[in-house]
Amino acid sequence: MQRVLLTGMSGVGKSTVAERRSELGYKVGETDHGGYSVVDEHGYQHWDVNRVRELLATEDADVLFVVGSDDAQVLFYPEFDQIVLLRAPRDIMGERLASRSNNPFGKSSEELARILADLETFEPSMRRAATHEIDTSKPLDRVVDEILSLVRQPPPI
Repeated sequence: MQRVLLTGMSGVGKSTVAERRSELGYKVGETDHGGYSVVDEHGYQHWDVNRVRELLATEDADVLFVVGSDDAQVLFYPEFDQIVLLRAPRDIMGERLASRSNNPFGKSSEELARILADLETFEPSMRRAATHEIDTSKPLDRVVDEILSLVRQPPPI
């Protein structure tokens, strides 16, 4: 089984890409949903390391896409065949955060400022770990095609 991490900052389109992957029949573990995250005492969401470990240990698909971003992701880098950094220009990230309806994080000015500060702090380390980098300001179908070309697998039937 191929394991692919799709990571990036809030607002780059990870959830949109995950949704399209699911529609195409691929196995997707989106760490913001499905019990793969926990909320700490400060209200911040983090990966549930044990649940993510279980997800990666399950061998029930040709390709598994794990979608998310967390400090703990570095623990799992050796388990991924591909680490794909999804990125977008700051202005597009801001527009996406303001208009998204599936996650309230990033809507307040304080959260937006934190995300943009984190962009400068954390994206460079994600870039160093990435095996590929994809600009998500392109049309969604092009982004999806680029990711699929990395796994070189036809969609499941």
